[in-house]
Amino acid sequence: MNYKLSEILLLLSVLSLVGCNLSQSVVAKPPQQQDLQTTPSVLPTQRNTSKSAPLLTYKIETYHSQVMGASRTYGVSLPPGYEQNPKQSYPVIFLLHGGHGNPTDWLIQNKGEALKTVEQLYTTGKLPPSIIITPDGNDKRGSSPYRDPEYIDGPNGKVSTAVGDELVKVVQSRYRTRTNPDFWAIGGLSSGGWGAMNVGLHNPNHFSILFSHSGYFHDKSGPINSPITYIKTVPQQSQKKLKIYLDSGTSDIEEIHQAEQFTQVLNKLKIYNLFRQFPGSHTWQYWREHLADSLTFVGEQFRSAEIAHRASNLGINQNKNTQKN
Repeated sequence: MNYKLSEILLLLSVLSLVGCNLSQSVVAKPPQQQDLQTTPSVLPTQRNTSKSAPLLTYKIETYHSQVMGASRTYGVSLPPGYEQNPKQSYPVIFLLHGGHGNPTDWLIQNKGEALKTVEQLYTTGKLPPSIIITPDGNDKRGSSPYRDPEYIDGPNGKVSTAVGDELVKVVQSRYRTRTNPDFWAIGGLSSGGWGAMNVGLHNPNHFSILFSHSGYFHDKSGPINSPITYIKTVPQQSQKKLKIYLDSGTSDIEEIHQAEQFTQVLNKLKIYNLFRQFPGSHTWQYWREHLADSLTFVGEQFRSAEIAHRASNLGINQNKNTQKN
């Protein structure tokens, strides 16, 4: 009995030691502690200090619009290093909201979340650092779920001029922007996609890159605000400078049909354009997923413009040197 008792005690001692060692590696933590382990609190600091993943922010700013006779707002996100590089000027991208929208739509969570996309494109080099502007596209009637905003100069306000000319000059006066329209892009979603085409085509002296997600190109106000018709009246010199991107979800049958018609017109006019179809419908999920496609297109045009600009300056300098010699 004594032998068996001592054997049992020895076995219990061994099991106790093994149990202690096991407890150090497999003890389950409370759910709250596990969450803290998988999402460390230092992540925001790491993103702030990382050169490859800048943390972008935005502000809502106000200005007085003489065109609209009222105060107007816009969202703005400045590129990384803007304050640290006071001599550098930047390209500009306008993002227009759709129906029942406002300047925060492209920026906030569960809607556009555009700054996440922009950060990724900065990191991968697909988009040069740019000033992002989200205008208020609503007319004097304000925002309503029962109607789309009117990106036109009409009875409810000169929104096209307010966004495409007046706000452009406000942005140029407040921030360090490139002045050449080859470094200015305007795009949007749904009625904002139509608005971007309409505003851009009425202001080719400010914008040469236009893009639309799920937009339409006929407007009930008539041909002057229907890009598919109005573009034929744009001077050929301005037409040659245009670069246009279109996309729609395959479930948006009417939008796809209009985009196909618009593309045919663009091709006849020999205007550079790209039209793409993706699986999806008229939803924020679709627009979030494909903002990267339009902004990658924009980035390509900015880079091409920069190459042409440098080549032009080089040619000018060479001519000056030749004349001196």
